[in-house]
Amino acid sequence: MAQIAVRTSSRTGAYNITDEVARTVHGKEGALVHLFTLHTTCGLIINEDADPNVMRDIHDGLDRLVPKDGPYRHAEGNSDAHIKSCLVGHSLTIPFSGGKLVLGTWQGIFLMEFDGPRERHVHVSLV
Repeated sequence: MAQIAVRTSSRTGAYNITDEVARTVHGKEGALVHLFTLHTTCGLIINEDADPNVMRDIHDGLDRLVPKDGPYRHAEGNSDAHIKSCLVGHSLTIPFSGGKLVLGTWQGIFLMEFDGPRERHVHVSLV
């Protein structure tokens, strides 16, 4: 198992970690790459990495679904981040073949920050 550190720079954002994941598993053997973050206010997704507006649209859509200033009970002021992280999920499993991640032409792996800036960690396992 390996770990990738991602330093986020704002409260919300999408951080493309595809190249870091590929470097981490390069030269290794396995059939699946499993990614997992231990944090409760960020998540992991696979989506288009060609047009940055896609990530903006995803964040905007999540903000409409789960506004920052909702009627929440959690006193830390980041309940929206906890809910968004539940919606996108904390793990991904990606096929691995011929020493490469099996991703579509336009697909990238993103860490979705909902409560930054922070240093986030993504655990990488090959199965």
